[in-house]
Amino acid sequence: MDPSLLRERELFKKRALSTPVVEKRSVSSESSSSSSKKKKAKLEHGGSSGSKQNSDHSNGSFNLKALSGSSGYKFGVLAKIVNYMKTRHQRGDTHPLTLEEILDETQHLDIGLKQKQWLMTEALVNNPKIEVIDGKYAFKPKYNLKDKKALLRLLDKHDQRGLGGILLEDIEEGLPNSQKAVKALGDQILFVNRPDKKKILFFNDKSCQFSVDEGKRQMKYVQAGKAVGGVNSEKTAVEE
Repeated sequence: MDPSLLRERELFKKRALSTPVVEKRSVSSESSSSSSKKKKAKLEHGGSSGSKQNSDHSNGSFNLKALSGSSGYKFGVLAKIVNYMKTRHQRGDTHPLTLEEILDETQHLDIGLKQKQWLMTEALVNNPKIEVIDGKYAFKPKYNLKDKKALLRLLDKHDQRGLGGILLEDIEEGLPNSQKAVKALGDQILFVNRPDKKKILFFNDKSCQFSVDEGKRQMKYVQAGKAVGGVNSEKTAVEE
């Protein structure tokens, strides 16, 4: 080979070796790698969040506020209020409360303005178990009884009018400390069990007592029980 060509080749090699080489990374590969990392992080976050929610449901916990915009939440609050008013009435707290007092005692002060307006203008005023007294709210039982004397008068009135007895659960709803009052009346009242196990209270009119067959006596009160739920007198008589 020509010596001049050899010298040029050697010079070219030296220049090539002395020149630094910078490697350019692919833009597309970097962007795809970055997006995949973001997707992975998002999936991991979503999975942990989902597992937490599933864990909450499996433990039986339920956040009523999560339904704050739905009708289910509104009626849930209403049901809680009515049940609370019934409970406080049964323990003797019969004085009416303002809406704010009710929400405070039922721990619902954080409900929205729309829900409050709905309770004031529709839900509570139209509920058959709630009575409005001077802008306040009280529980309204079927029979509003103050004490055992009021209960005895009511049973006597039912007996004189031939209305039969009264369901024990209706008395328990409207008479504060009803169990104590019923027990104190003793033999002044009579109990009859319906086929569905519900108890009916009757006034025991001792002035009308006379010697009679036990089966016929039971038949009398069972037939009278039809007025409060349809007691099957024929079936009861056979059982007696």
